[in-house]
Amino acid sequence: MAEGKNTRRIWGWWWFDWANQPYSTLLTTFIFAPYFAAAVAPDPVTGQAMWGWMNFAFGMVIAVFAPILGAIADNTGPKRPWVLFWSLLYVVGAWALWWAVPEADQATLIWILIAFGIGMIGLEYGIIFTNAILPTLGNRQEIGRISGSGWAFGYIGGLAALVIMLLFLAENDRGVTLIGLEPLFGLDPEAREGTRSVGPFTALWYLVFVIPFFLWVKEPPKQAPFDTRVIRRGLSDLGTTLKRLPKHPSLLAYLASSTFYRDGLNGIYIFGGIYAAGVLGWSIVQVGVFGILASIIGVIGCWVGGRADRRLGPKPVIVTCILMLILVCCIIVSTDRTMVLFIPIAPGSTAPDWVFYICGGLIGASGGALQAASRTMMVRQGNPERMTEAFGLYALSGKVLSFMAPGLIALATTLTESQRLGVSPLILLFAVGLFLLLWVKPEGEPESAWDVENRPS
Repeated sequence: MAEGKNTRRIWGWWWFDWANQPYSTLLTTFIFAPYFAAAVAPDPVTGQAMWGWMNFAFGMVIAVFAPILGAIADNTGPKRPWVLFWSLLYVVGAWALWWAVPEADQATLIWILIAFGIGMIGLEYGIIFTNAILPTLGNRQEIGRISGSGWAFGYIGGLAALVIMLLFLAENDRGVTLIGLEPLFGLDPEAREGTRSVGPFTALWYLVFVIPFFLWVKEPPKQAPFDTRVIRRGLSDLGTTLKRLPKHPSLLAYLASSTFYRDGLNGIYIFGGIYAAGVLGWSIVQVGVFGILASIIGVIGCWVGGRADRRLGPKPVIVTCILMLILVCCIIVSTDRTMVLFIPIAPGSTAPDWVFYICGGLIGASGGALQAASRTMMVRQGNPERMTEAFGLYALSGKVLSFMAPGLIALATTLTESQRLGVSPLILLFAVGLFLLLWVKPEGEPESAWDVENRPS
């Protein structure tokens, strides 16, 4: 493939990361989730519980069907038609969050949670199919750099979207944005329309910036028509792949490891904003500023991690990031308004805020580099001829126990009656993931291990 043409394909693939990142940055972590728990739900405790159960339920849906869809797609060729379909769910789910009015009734609450889940399905399934294109963008040595740069580019997109929301749309408790303006377009701050606009804003952002992906990421013609035979073959291939997993111990160990450490990372993302609002009493705007810091440092972390991945391989990057996140969780557990690292502080001290800002930077740097390196590691561990199915299994490993972080946090919070101590199980999740990496081969299985499986039946 001509160099210039492949460069354009890489940029098109990167633009998908830019387009979809606001769902995670704005909706899952820094704007909508804290707003839902603090203003839409009857009270923050109920809101956190509802948010956790929603993530659990739709995480299970994603887990069950992700590998099946990946196996089917591997038998039908191009991935872009699938991405287009999941894009529709993404846009519809995000846009519907506009109706998340303050102190919503029960029916509205359920509708909002379902809408968010639909958008999340579109996001996660779309990522599976675009990740499967990654191996076609460069050679084995370049994949780490491409993946890390793509994640960094996505972080910049999420950061840009977050800055726009905070400067011009999301209102604080006084009804003005971060720079003292009323929300644009005559949005009513009393009805929290500025904050609620994060849903349509995220949808429009995606619609505009996903265009380069569909224009530049060209694929071969469809290899087979989509019919019931393709479905049967896909399910059969998936069953065969699952049966053969024990014969590939490195892949099996990596899927198990990533199940734990990615669930721990998702726990930080899902409950980070809610935690800051509850323990430190931060407003939505303050949480957003925290998100800006995390995103800026996340961009740097992705860039540095991608270069380290290229030079050292993904495994050292993953190990370093997990150790950093364990440290962050220990700091968070030992800090609140009365103490820092278990050391008592004076009333009204801003030290906890500064500590949490530092933790946000470390989360941004470690989380971005960890996700990018994990994507590269999956390329090394999976069957090169069935990469969509491999990323389906990767999504399954990330979702099959997705109830762990929300469930363990809820249980620990109930037993200790402390939101601070409630996040302590995340340390265990990261530690287990780190331990299981001992059985993961940095270069994955040799190509000869897949030869028999790649032969047509």
